[in-house]
Amino acid sequence: MTQTMDFHGVLAANGRSPEIPESEDAYGWLVGSWELDCLHYRGVPVSLKGEAHFGWTLEGRAVQDVWTMPGHMYGTTLRVWDSSIQAWRISWKNPVRNHFEEQIGRRVGAEIVQVGMRSNGTPTRWRYTEITPDSFHWLGEALDADGKTWRLEGEFRAKRGLA
Repeated sequence: MTQTMDFHGVLAANGRSPEIPESEDAYGWLVGSWELDCLHYRGVPVSLKGEAHFGWTLEGRAVQDVWTMPGHMYGTTLRVWDSSIQAWRISWKNPVRNHFEEQIGRRVGAEIVQVGMRSNGTPTRWRYTEITPDSFHWLGEALDADGKTWRLEGEFRAKRGLA
């Protein structure tokens, strides 16, 4: 007889799957809860508070999160390791603003860089910079029509733990 588990019990994982090389584990360090200071949102300077929660899911083959900023964002990202391209496939969904992104992510030097293209053809780049065990700087950018200039759309400073 199979024991029935609830949704969260089936979704959550205790850690990274051995199928993902440790050297390619670009997102496992994020697991836990983070305080967010939003400095730019939708291209406008702001001062908003939020939080993000990260965990291993899908038998350790993915890192999933929930980012929240009341009234602006309540979304989730699913980052799934794809050994065929040696990178992470990323899906972001924020139904509060009907904002959906598909990207590919990997380590690039000291940063984690995710690149993709919106359904209207606009290239996007999201970056984790200034990474420490207890903080990071997150930048969301879109490429201007000139094809050269990255326009800042979102900016967050994150600190591990919630006050």
